[in-house]
Amino acid sequence: MIEKILLADSGTGHSEEMLKALMEIPSIQRASVTVLHVVPEQVTSEAMSQRWEEGGKLLGKAVESLKLDPSRMTAILRQGDPKDVVLKVADEIDADLIIMGSRGLKRLVSILENSVSQYVFQLTSRPMLLVKDDIYVRNLSRITVALDKSEAAKHCLNLALFLLRDIQGGQLNLVNVSADPKVTADKKGAEAEKDPVFASAIADAKRLGINYRCIVTTGKAGEAICRVAEEVKTDLLMLGSPDRRPSIAKGLPDLDRLLGTSLSDYVRVYANCPILLTRTVG
Repeated sequence: MIEKILLADSGTGHSEEMLKALMEIPSIQRASVTVLHVVPEQVTSEAMSQRWEEGGKLLGKAVESLKLDPSRMTAILRQGDPKDVVLKVADEIDADLIIMGSRGLKRLVSILENSVSQYVFQLTSRPMLLVKDDIYVRNLSRITVALDKSEAAKHCLNLALFLLRDIQGGQLNLVNVSADPKVTADKKGAEAEKDPVFASAIADAKRLGINYRCIVTTGKAGEAICRVAEEVKTDLLMLGSPDRRPSIAKGLPDLDRLLGTSLSDYVRVYANCPILLTRTVG
């Protein structure tokens, strides 16, 4: 399910550590990895030459640090606008997953500061693994999936099961934010498992021999999901997100969504763990 990974390496943050943690999973070790570093355009040729040389050194250090099979790894140094180049290379290699660092900027600030990760997230149709600069990356064992009855959530669950099936002692945490006014406190264990939204997920987890835990919670969806993820000490939070690109202008970020109450944008900013956002068109 994940055969081609694109690591967009800016030289800062924890994206390399995230890839290392991911590559510990047996099902991911067969994937090919492309490490990309983008050198922004410079005013003078001298400055451009210097940045190009620095970019080459950074890329070389990243390749050495990752210690991956050379036959399954490609290093690419490109010149241009980082956000556009990441999207272009992801399409060129047909990436199944994009890994990027993120400063965790709020929506309006992301627009004003020209956030690369926010732009790519808005315009790609590919799964993205975002790693904020201020978090600690752990080995992946406890994975939390925000679940509802949407196709995006089902797609997300399938990817989580793909990752967990080869993790010895792995834990799948399923969380649903209930809209039922009768639910006034978190439901866990056997009580939560009765919720029909978990039925197929539980069946799949049992079939694959994956340990699971169900949690039904209340409140604003983004806040509730982030709270539960922290309570269960999740190593990776996964969320299904429909393709939100504008139907009229595919080349522009969806500003209404950016400034609104998008669940995935809230989680991207406030979750204290790496976030894997999967995509289905819709």
